[in-house]
Amino acid sequence: MRSYHLSLIGMILFLLLPLLSMLELSDGQGIKSTRLLDLVIRDYTFKSFNNKKQHYFKTGTPYNINLPANLTGITVYTSRYRCGSLKRYGATINDFHLKVGVDVHPCIERILIVTQNLGNNWSNIYYDNYDALLGYQLVSPVLGLLAYNSGDDKNFNTQFEVKIRSADKAGIEIDFSNYTRRTNGSSSTLDGRLKMCATFEGDGKVKLEKEVAPNVCGVMSHGHFGLVVQSPLLPVRKKVMRRWRVAFGCSVGAAIAVFLVGLLLIAMFVKVKKKARLEEMERRAYEEEALQVSMVGHVTRVHTASATRTAPRIEQNLRPPR
Repeated sequence: MRSYHLSLIGMILFLLLPLLSMLELSDGQGIKSTRLLDLVIRDYTFKSFNNKKQHYFKTGTPYNINLPANLTGITVYTSRYRCGSLKRYGATINDFHLKVGVDVHPCIERILIVTQNLGNNWSNIYYDNYDALLGYQLVSPVLGLLAYNSGDDKNFNTQFEVKIRSADKAGIEIDFSNYTRRTNGSSSTLDGRLKMCATFEGDGKVKLEKEVAPNVCGVMSHGHFGLVVQSPLLPVRKKVMRRWRVAFGCSVGAAIAVFLVGLLLIAMFVKVKKKARLEEMERRAYEEEALQVSMVGHVTRVHTASATRTAPRIEQNLRPPR
């Protein structure tokens, strides 16, 4: 009996797994916000971190995070550091080099640094959400550097983002050498176009600066970064209008159309009413006044009125002198 129940539960799980995977895929395909993408990656990072014991994560060692199929193309690594050690010695995490002296705010005992490589497909989400990139073209994947508190043994599920800052203008370096190609004998140009370092800020703005070295960008804080060049032709960006804007515009347009149609109907009604009144006045004038009919020629008949004139006063009261 027990084996029967276990087999039944296994069959139900086998039938539900494809449905759950389809739901996850649809959720991933619906991610259009860069902030939402960061939160999803953060959740999977902490879920992977929680599934393993803390002593398996050695300080300063990067670990690959397995993401679901709906986030294919994104590569995520995480490393655990002590706040004080990171400031004294710096660190190199994949394509990011944190120089000596970087600060963490707030400086808690341990932090979890997460690096993202969004690949070619998912990097387009930044191009679609940042209007300041109009006229520029991404020539590298977007790389992200974020940090969170790693918690402690008693309160390990507490998650909040911490800031990484440097007083040096290039205290954090990002190396894009593995993602760009060299053309025209120059590593600082791409098809004759100058490469620029793009920093995607949280308020929707993009900060463009020159490279500190060929294919290397220098920044002062964490965030998301990429290499861009100016597009030879400005692309036509299709703006995605929100539903409430479309509904509001349609409502206003419909109201204006109804108002104009109403004015047209009123004008037509007034015109018809005026014409009918004029016809009625002409009909009454024709029926109430009796006019004589005279012949003009042998065919045409016209209405004529009798000739009347006021008698002169000389004919009534005055007589000529003798």
